Amino acid sequence: MNSHRIKEAILIVVSFLVGGVFTYALISGVLDNNSTSNSNSLLSPSCSSENCTEVVVDESGISESVSKVYDGVLMVRNYQGSEVASTGTGFVYKSDDDYNYIMTNQHVVDGASRVTVITSSDEEIEGVVLGGDTYVDIAVIRIPRNDSLTVLKLVDSSNTKLGELVFTIGSPLGYEYRGSVSTGHLAGKDRMVTVSTSSSGDWVMKVLQTDAAINPGNSGGPLFNANGEVIGVISMKLVQTEVEGMGFAIPIEYATSKIDTLEKGEEIEWPVLGVQMINVNDAVQLYRYDLDIPDDITEGVVVAGIVSGSGAANSGLREGDIITKINGEEVKDSAYLRYELYKYSAGDKITVTYIRDGKEETTDVVLSSN
Repeated sequence: MNSHRIKEAILIVVSFLVGGVFTYALISGVLDNNSTSNSNSLLSPSCSSENCTEVVVDESGISESVSKVYDGVLMVRNYQGSEVASTGTGFVYKSDDDYNYIMTNQHVVDGASRVTVITSSDEEIEGVVLGGDTYVDIAVIRIPRNDSLTVLKLVDSSNTKLGELVFTIGSPLGYEYRGSVSTGHLAGKDRMVTVSTSSSGDWVMKVLQTDAAINPGNSGGPLFNANGEVIGVISMKLVQTEVEGMGFAIPIEYATSKIDTLEKGEEIEWPVLGVQMINVNDAVQLYRYDLDIPDDITEGVVVAGIVSGSGAANSGLREGDIITKINGEEVKDSAYLRYELYKYSAGDKITVTYIRDGKEETTDVVLSSN
C-alpha cells in the first residue's frame, strides 16, 4: 500500500514538472508572437517595407529658396533733411529696360525728402518715390536698372494653406541687421485688423497672419512661401507686451491691384459715402452732437452730418440714422464701414441699411469721389 502511494506521488510530481515545462514553452511562444504582433500594430512599419513613404522634416530647401531671392530684397532709408529718419524693407517686383521697381509700405517712405535703397552687396542707390497710399499702405520706389538685383515672383496668397512654411527677409532694427531671415508658418488668413491713420481715422485691413519673427524695420518686406514666391507685404505687428509671434502681411494680390495707379504717380480714388460718422460706442462724441442711441444697439455708425452734394445727400439719409450694413455686410464701426466701402468705386450704387426711430430701413446711395 505504501509502495503504491509512493509511485502515485512520484507520477504526480513528474506529471506536474512535465506539464509545467510544456506550459511554459507554450506560453513563452505565444507571448513572443503577441509581442511581435503588438509591436507591429503600435509602431509604423519600417520604411524598408513595401508601400511605405517616409515623412522627412528637412528645411534645407528654405536655404535654397533664400539664396535665389536674397538679392531681390533691399533695405529702404527714409531721409528727412540730411538725417536718416527711419528705415524699412522693400523688394524688386518688376524691371524694364531702364529701371527696377521696388514695393514697400507707404509708412516707410512717408515724409521723406530723399529715399535710398541698400542692396545685399551693400550698395546704396538713390530712389524716386513714384506714388503711395496710406490706406493700402503700399508705395513704389524706382531706381536705375541694376542687373545684380533679382526680380521676385509674386503669387496669389489664396493658394497658400494654413500651417504652410513661410519666411521673410528684412532689416529689423536697421542697418546692422539688414538681410535677416526669419521662418515661421502661415498662422491665419483673412484676419480683420484695425489700422489707425493719422489723417483719415481708423479702417480695417484683411491680412495674412504669420508667426515668423517680425520687428520694426521689417515693414515693406516680402512674405515668401517655401518656394521663395511672394505672397504678401509685411505691414505691421500686433504690438502688445503680452503678445508674441503675431505678424501681419498685406495679401500680394490686393497690393498689386493698386500698383498701376501708384506707378503712374496718381492718387487712388477711394469712394465717398458723404456722411460724418460717429461710432455707436463713442459716448463723448454722441453727447457732443446731442445724439441718443438705444441701449440695445451696440454696433454701427451714427450719421452725425451729411456732406452737401454727396451721394448720401441725395439718398434720404438723415442725421441720427444708424448705419448697420452696406450691401448686406455688417458694419461694426467706422473702420468696418470704410473697409466695406472701399470694395467699390466712385459711381457705384450701394444699398445702405440703417435704423431710424427703432425701425430698419434701406436706401440706395451712388458713391462719389474723394
